Amino acid sequence: MNLDDLGNEIHIGFTGTQKGMTTPQAEMVTTFLTGFVSDAKGYLHHGWCVGADEEADAIARRLGYSIIGHPPIVTAKMADLPEPLVMCDPKDYLTRNTDIAKAAKILLAAPNTYSEQPRSGTWSTVRRGRKFCWFVFVVYPDGSWTLDTTKHQ
Repeated sequence: MNLDDLGNEIHIGFTGTQKGMTTPQAEMVTTFLTGFVSDAKGYLHHGWCVGADEEADAIARRLGYSIIGHPPIVTAKMADLPEPLVMCDPKDYLTRNTDIAKAAKILLAAPNTYSEQPRSGTWSTVRRGRKFCWFVFVVYPDGSWTLDTTKHQ
């Protein structure tokens, strides 16, 4: 399986820290999002929270992606963003994270740690991505990244 097999539409899930991305993370996320849509219509699914979701939303909109929001039930950390193409019904965090992973062929994650954390929403979504997505890219705070293709090897 490679990215060329995805056709003319590409659904990318995004998850990231509520603290926001580092500059190297944001630069690498921009690079990935730019490359994913060279010949395809891009859709970015994200959790509609403050921090990295807001930043990825801005990057994706600038690149011409359509946005699909997956908001949480808890509104305290919801981002105030422009209207998306589709706004899904609010759900609890874990269900919403699963929905993002199920909707995407590619998951792009920007955690604030270098190792997987058991009680982290970002890492929770990465774990779900490993189950449902073809590709899981984890972009670390220094801009380095890893690729996991566990599901479809």
